[in-house]
Amino acid sequence: MEVRKHRDRVTGAWRQISKQRRRVDVSYDPSMVTALQHGTWMDAEGFKKTCIREEKKGGDIHQPFYGTWVADFMLRQDAGRFMLGKYLSDKKITWQRRRRLGMAVAGNTPTASFLTKIGKMQSAGCRLYRIAREARGESTDGLADETHGHINSAGCKGMATTVTAAHHSIWRHLYDSMHAAQKPKSKLKFVTLDKESNRSTLWRREEFLRICSKEELAEKAQDIEVTIPVKKSEETRYNLDPGSFSVNHFWGRRQNGDAINEALMIVHILEFKRSTDRDEGFLEVKDAEANEQHKSIIGALKAAAPEWEFAQINFVVGNRGSVVESAFYTKLKKLDMQEVQKRQALRRSCDTGM
Repeated sequence: MEVRKHRDRVTGAWRQISKQRRRVDVSYDPSMVTALQHGTWMDAEGFKKTCIREEKKGGDIHQPFYGTWVADFMLRQDAGRFMLGKYLSDKKITWQRRRRLGMAVAGNTPTASFLTKIGKMQSAGCRLYRIAREARGESTDGLADETHGHINSAGCKGMATTVTAAHHSIWRHLYDSMHAAQKPKSKLKFVTLDKESNRSTLWRREEFLRICSKEELAEKAQDIEVTIPVKKSEETRYNLDPGSFSVNHFWGRRQNGDAINEALMIVHILEFKRSTDRDEGFLEVKDAEANEQHKSIIGALKAAAPEWEFAQINFVVGNRGSVVESAFYTKLKKLDMQEVQKRQALRRSCDTGM
């Protein structure tokens, strides 16, 4: 309702201004003022889009620029759409898989949320989550809505194991591709190519011990760990022994990958995220999440070995095949990947993510 009111108000103001029927006071709406200042009011669509963009900045409105969310998604720039087109037109991929992706992009995947919207179900609550709760004897009240994004996330307890396995599979594909496509003279060494390791295991390896000792790292990490909020699911263990919990929490964490250049004294901590990509800002959201996840190890390493350089590189792929191409290629360049192989790595990550 609010979206419709705003659109009608903006359209009415534009008609009055463009036809010069009378002077129109638009000072009550900052978005219109901005549109007029930018000179976009001479075009009805341009005027409307500028107003909507300004309203979105203020968090007052959330509506698509191009009429529908599907149009917004398909017209988004720098998002790997060429890969989506190749996938949907590839006859070697089964029709069922291509149709499933097409439905996800169109927003009509037969989830409980969509079926409730068209009157085919009474409740939008996640059916898989309900089954998982019933199996554990828990209450089924307050279920999350069963949307495409929900059932493709580890937040859905009924799909957590499958989603986690898919995450690991996609990352191993990408990680192996980066390693295989390194420049021949690169001094960068990819660590834990066979499987992920927790920090306690990593600090038994010679290349990590040459950076700093385990004791030095633990000392520097202690002050950072106490500032990290404890998750609700971990509160019981924390309350039993807060000190021991923080130590075990730090050493038990895993990063998806590591790359070390001992000659230049550079360490890259690699993290992979698979995210719902309906909204344009999905990369920033997951980047922030990944950075928060590893802030203790980055901070502790910088304090324990100030002569080294430490950086985190996050790779984010959308579950409808979105990848911010420019950011993806920049990150691959940091890992000494051959130019001719970068597009292949992008395609592999998109294909396996869809």
